[in-house]
Amino acid sequence: MKKEYDFSKAIKNPYVDKQLKKQISMNINADTIEYFKNMANKKGVPYQTLINIF
Repeated sequence: MKKEYDFSKAIKNPYVDKQLKKQISMNINADTIEYFKNMANKKGVPYQTLINIF
């Protein structure tokens, strides 16, 4: 590992966009949340990610 690195010619990652997702509040029935949590648990993904896919 080098002691110092030169980032003067570095470019910003064009594939990263922090504006892709926006935090919001939603009123969702408890049964619906449980449905997605159970499905997400079976698939091994976070339930919010699963809801976002739908």
